Parts: sequence; C-alpha cells; structure tokens
Amino acid sequence: MDLLSLRCFQIVARLENMTKAAEMLQVSQPAISKLIGNLEKELTIRLFDRTGKYIRLNEYGKRFLAKVDLALQTLEDGKTELLDMAERPTGTVVIFIQVGSYLLSDMIARFRQKYPEAEFKLLQHENHRSNQVFDLCISSSPFRIPGTESVPVLTEEIMLAVPSGHRLANRKSIRLSELSTDSFISLKLGKQLRETTDSLCRAAGFTPRIIYECDEPSMVRSLVRSGLGVSFIPAVTWGGSQGSSVVLLSIEEPVSSRTIEISWYTNRYMTKIAHKFRGFIQEYFKESTTNNSL
Repeated sequence: MDLLSLRCFQIVARLENMTKAAEMLQVSQPAISKLIGNLEKELTIRLFDRTGKYIRLNEYGKRFLAKVDLALQTLEDGKTELLDMAERPTGTVVIFIQVGSYLLSDMIARFRQKYPEAEFKLLQHENHRSNQVFDLCISSSPFRIPGTESVPVLTEEIMLAVPSGHRLANRKSIRLSELSTDSFISLKLGKQLRETTDSLCRAAGFTPRIIYECDEPSMVRSLVRSGLGVSFIPAVTWGGSQGSSVVLLSIEEPVSSRTIEISWYTNRYMTKIAHKFRGFIQEYFKESTTNNSL
C-alpha cells in the first residue's frame, strides 16, 4: 500500500469518476483502474460499487477515505513541521472565513509588512466539509467545527442601518419591534449573520420582510444608502459609519451583539507563520477596539 495508491484512491473517491481523476492526476485511466483494483485486492474489500461505467464510494470506501485523509494530512503536517524546524517555513496561511469583514485585507497587509514572506489562501463562506483543510477559521459563535479550539477576539454591537430619510432616523436607539413592518435588506440564508439577525427578529416577535438578499456586505450597505430598505450592520467588522445617507441606530431590545472567534485544529501542526498570524489577529482586534478606530 504505497502513497501513490492512497493519493489516487483519495482523488477517485472524491470525484467518483475515473476519467476526471485520470485528468487531474495526469495519468491514463487504465493506470488509475489498475491502482484502485490492486488496492482493493490488498485490502480484500471492495471500496466502490460499480454500475456499468459509473462508480460510487460504498460504506467501506467512506470509512477508508476518512483514514486516508487523516494519514495523508498527517504526513503533510510532518513535512511542514520539519521545514519549520529547519527555518525554511512554507509561509502559507490558509484561512477559512465565515464572517464578512473589510478588516481582513488590512490585517493581512499590516502582517505582511512585518512578515513579507507570508502568503495567504482564503476559503470564503464555504460549507465546512470533513476534508476541509485550514490553519485558522474566523467565525462568529456559536459556530463550531469538531476537533477545533476557539478563542474570542471581539464582541461587537449589531446595529440597525436606516436611510437618512427614515421615520426613525432622528433617534439614537430603537426597539427592534418598531421595525416589524419595514422592508429589510439582508445577507442570504446560510450566512452566520443572517441566522443571528433572523433570531433577533423572532425574539422581537416578528419575521422580517426581506426584499433584497445579497452575498456581500458591500452590496447590503449600498442598497441601504440607496434608500431601498433597512439592514443590520455589525458595528466593527462592517466598518462603522456608512456615510451621511445612512444612520446607524442602537437596538435597545433585544440585546443585539455577536462574538467573533478564531479557531484551529487541535490535532494538526500549526506552522510558525500561522501561529504568529493568530497572535497578530488577537492583538489587532484589541488595539483597534481600544483606539475606536474601526
């Protein structure tokens, strides 16, 4: 059972397609079929169910894939750890982003001023899969990935943004129930903030009438500035002031806030550069909140 066979099985298992796997690995399809066949003979277990030219990973294959993913990732972590020990860091930090924030680009830019060798790969708004590989995850509680440890870096107020001509624009704070008949602009279902704000509306006794759903915070802000509706705005991570055409109101009831966390796998090696960036994120939020510069 060699590494080539295991990597081949991993790709075929994820794609469930010999032709695509052969293209990805840049080998012939017969060679792929032979490697998989030899692996199944060695294990004395069929890993795939075959119907004509189609293959499907069976329960034995799913169990084996989980172990193969773990083994290959452990080997990759071992290689990275040795390079770190030899002072030859790979320099890439993989970040799984579950909260939208204009701050991330500033964080990365400032970090690279100190560590220009650092490189970043961003996984944005993806549904977590068991084979998802990242160094750090930025999310809002209570989001959790099994096998990770988390620390809070920021608790921010969730405010309500209304156009400057709105009937409540002259107020400093409101009860959310006062907006029960308003038109809302929101992120799409599946976004963490959307789940949080829908819960806030339910706590206030109504279901929000959402007339626009967006993928990105920038589009939400733009639609509010155009006077098309009201929206929830995280006070720190979404950038504070929205311009003279928008007024931000505090929500008295229910209490509206969220906690931003960073998390990482406890059973994976964390590179030196990722470890430094984790500490940098914590200090960045602490400094920014203290200076009220966000």
